[in-house]
Amino acid sequence: MVFSDLFFLFVFLPVLIVCYRIAAAFDRMASEPGEPGKLIWRNAVLIIFSLIFYAWGEPVYVFLMIGCVVMNYFFGLWVDCCRRRFFRRLALTVGILLNISTLGLFKYAGFVCGELARFGIDLPDPKISLPIGISFYIFQSISYLVDVYRLHAAVQRRFSGLLLYISMFPQLVAGPIVRYSSVAREIYNRHVSSRDIADGVFRFLIGLGKKVIIANQMSEIADNFLTDNLESLSTLGAWVGLLAFTLQIYFDFSGYSDMAIGMGRCMGFHFPENFDHPYTCRSITDFWRRWHMSLGTFFRDYVYIPLGGNRSHQVLNIIAVWALTGLWHGASWNFVLWGMFFGIILIVEKAIMRYTGYQPGHIIAMLLVIVGWGIFYYDDLGDMGRFFRAFFGYNADFYDFAAESALFDKFWLWLLAIVLCMPVRRWISSAHIRLWGGNPSHAGVVTVETICRIVLATLILFTSICLLVGATNNAFLYTRF
Repeated sequence: MVFSDLFFLFVFLPVLIVCYRIAAAFDRMASEPGEPGKLIWRNAVLIIFSLIFYAWGEPVYVFLMIGCVVMNYFFGLWVDCCRRRFFRRLALTVGILLNISTLGLFKYAGFVCGELARFGIDLPDPKISLPIGISFYIFQSISYLVDVYRLHAAVQRRFSGLLLYISMFPQLVAGPIVRYSSVAREIYNRHVSSRDIADGVFRFLIGLGKKVIIANQMSEIADNFLTDNLESLSTLGAWVGLLAFTLQIYFDFSGYSDMAIGMGRCMGFHFPENFDHPYTCRSITDFWRRWHMSLGTFFRDYVYIPLGGNRSHQVLNIIAVWALTGLWHGASWNFVLWGMFFGIILIVEKAIMRYTGYQPGHIIAMLLVIVGWGIFYYDDLGDMGRFFRAFFGYNADFYDFAAESALFDKFWLWLLAIVLCMPVRRWISSAHIRLWGGNPSHAGVVTVETICRIVLATLILFTSICLLVGATNNAFLYTRF
C-alpha cells in the first residue's frame, strides 16, 4: 500500500480518521478535569493501523519489524540501567551490531554470496527477499539506542511507545528518518490544533500532487528511454531520459516526504524536513545539505563526527560515509560507485574551495548530480556502460524523433516540474506579505492565503484522482531501499 493509492486515500485513511477521532473521545473521558488529554487510545489506534499498513505489503516481515522493536526495547533498558561507562558502551555496541547484522542479513546476504561465487567460493544463496522499509526502521532503531546512550532522550519504558515510534506508518517505509530525540516527547504528550490539521492536510496534498501529477508522468518518459529503448538510444534520448529521471526521483521522494510530514502534523508529530529545493544548489556540498537531509544528518552525527569528522582523517571519513551511503541505498555495485562518485567529488570540491575559494556554481553542480543519477539508475553495469556511451555521444546518433516528441509533446509538464524545483511558494508568500506592509498576520494575508490554499488543494486532489484511475506506474522509488 502506498499513499498515492486510491484504496489508501478513500478507504484506509478515512477509516483511520474515524477510529482516531473515536479514540480521542475515549482519551478525553479517561482524563481528569484540567489535566492534559491522555493519548493511550489514540496511540493504540496508530499502532494497529501502522501494523496493518506494513502487513498489507509484507504480511510475514511485520513480525521481523516487531522483533526488532522487542530487541531494541530491551537494549535501551540495558543502556539506561548501566551506571558504568564500559557497560553502557557495551550494551550500545552489541545493540548496534545486532541491528546492523539484521540489516546485513536481509539486504546484503544474497549480494555477498553472489560476489563470493565469482571467486570460486560457493555459498548457498539464502534467497531472502528485501523487507520493505528495513533500512529506515533499522536506522531509527539505532537512533533510539544512541540517543538514550548520549542522554539526548529518556529511555522509553513503555514497549508500546517504542513500537509506535518505529512502526508509525507515515514514515515507516520510505522516511524521513525520524530521530527518537526529535519525537520522544510527542509520543505521550502532543496537542493538535485546527491550524496543525489545516497545514498537515495541505502539505499532504502538495506531496500527492508532486507524486501523481509530476513524478508518475516523468517516470513514463524515463523508462521509455532508459530501459525500453536502450539499444537504439540516441544522445538526445539519453539526456531526455536522464533529465526525466532526475525530476522523477526528486518529486517522487520529496512528495512522499511531504505526505509523511503532513500526516504526522495532523496527528501532532513534527517530523524533520527532508528536502530544501536541492536542485537550486550552488555546489555538491550544498546539494547534499538539501537532499534527503534526514539521512545526511544521520550519517554526519552517528558516523562522520564519531570517526573524527573534520578534526582528523577527514578524507578517509568522507570516503567511509559515502561508501556506507551508497550501500544503504542497495546491495549493488552501482550504488557503491554512486557513493564513491559523490565522495570523491566532495573531497575535490572541499580542497578547491579551501585553497582557491572557488565554488563550482549551479550549472556544474547540477551536471554532476545528473550524471550521478545515471549511475544510480542502472544496477546492471553493462546497461550503465551502454547508456553513458550514448549519453556522451560515443557511437550513437545525436538526434531522434522520439526524444523531440518527449520534450515538446509534454512541454507544460517539463515547465511545471522545473519551475516547482525552485522555492516558488516561498517567493509568492514573501511577495504577498510585502503587499500587506510586511505583516504576515494581517487579515488580508490570512484570507487570501486560505482561499489560495483551498483552490490549489482542490485542483491537486481532483487532478490526482483522475490520473490515478487506471494508473500502472504508481510505486514509490524509495520503498525498495
